[in-house]
Amino acid sequence: MNVLATKDYIIFLLYFIIVASYGYWIYMKRKTREHDSKAFFLAEGSLTWWAIGASLIASNISAEQFIGMSGNGFFVGVAVAAYEWIAALALIIIAVWFMPVYLKNKIYTMPQFLKTRYNESVALIMAIIWLFVYVFVN
Repeated sequence: MNVLATKDYIIFLLYFIIVASYGYWIYMKRKTREHDSKAFFLAEGSLTWWAIGASLIASNISAEQFIGMSGNGFFVGVAVAAYEWIAALALIIIAVWFMPVYLKNKIYTMPQFLKTRYNESVALIMAIIWLFVYVFVN
């Protein structure tokens, strides 16, 4: 049957309450009226390591993981896990070597990097291409 059990609803509700409470607690703790990209994308540097890690994982998960990789894992086998291990390695490399450079130069988004490195037209083109990719591919 495709029916959620009571336990499923409780877990979903508990997860929602925990995430919303943590967000509200951070909001109340750091109540500022600053509206710049650093405040928005980096939470003013007030998040803990586990919240940042959970955010990375949550923003990386999509239908590709739930449907595509599960089906591919069934078809190919456990070798599909190598894809995720390499992705984790790439995230570590980015965090250790690239992020300090970006933060030192006050670059918080990919369009901001492209605008700084090239020009505003390149940043706009990249944003439009990725918008279409996410809408039509994912």
